[in-house]
Amino acid sequence: MNDAVLRLDSVVFRRNGRGILHGVDLTVRRGEHWALLGPNGAGKSTILGFCGAQTHPTSGVVEVLGHRLGRVDMQELRRHIGHVNPRHPIRSDLTIEEVVLTGFTGTVEPMMRWEPTVDQRVRTAELVALVGLEGRTDAHWPTMSQGERGRALIARGLAASPSLLLLDEPTTGLDVAAREQLLETIDDLSRTESGLASILVTHHLEELPESTTHALVISDGRVLVSGRIGDVVTSETISEAFRHPIEVAHDEGRWSARTRRRASV
Repeated sequence: MNDAVLRLDSVVFRRNGRGILHGVDLTVRRGEHWALLGPNGAGKSTILGFCGAQTHPTSGVVEVLGHRLGRVDMQELRRHIGHVNPRHPIRSDLTIEEVVLTGFTGTVEPMMRWEPTVDQRVRTAELVALVGLEGRTDAHWPTMSQGERGRALIARGLAASPSLLLLDEPTTGLDVAAREQLLETIDDLSRTESGLASILVTHHLEELPESTTHALVISDGRVLVSGRIGDVVTSETISEAFRHPIEVAHDEGRWSARTRRRASV
């Protein structure tokens, strides 16, 4: 049985004649939680664009939720993909409830003349509680903390019960406490949202949730290694990707990185 929710096969991407990705392969299956790791400019955001049905490859095959890009209505496909981006461009004075409800329509602002169903309102309340914001449903976006916004966007990403959740540097701008709360929320999804697959983009190993099962490390548009996270996230691989001697540590489910100390003379 094919349980793949995402497949990239020999994907190449060029922009203005410049090579951005060079033959990327990636398969994500139900229930797997992937991290995309690599330095700035490595190609992580470009890969996420394919995963979110936002971009077509120059060559190669991209299949998302069983549909091949180029042969499917991209807008319709995007409604079945949850996307969490801390730079989500909300401009209106929306409440948390209204933000989450836009996840059903796949829009930034509430759609004119659209009314949620009773089931959608119930689902919204469940998701607000799931991310720890019960009692804050009527809080307004401009007055919310960055941590609250991040959790509200996770609830929004889950509104339409997607099979694939994309998290684009979700801890950007958070202090340590808010980051840890958000990571706990993400970890809880592996228990509460059975079968959900996720892909998280980050530069920092400290921002990897404990629930991360797999990782892909990319540098200069090429995959260095991908697979089970314990096999992939090593001092050697991370040092090669970031071109700096880095010592990777793993303790009680969490990862960390620091400059490798030189041996005493």
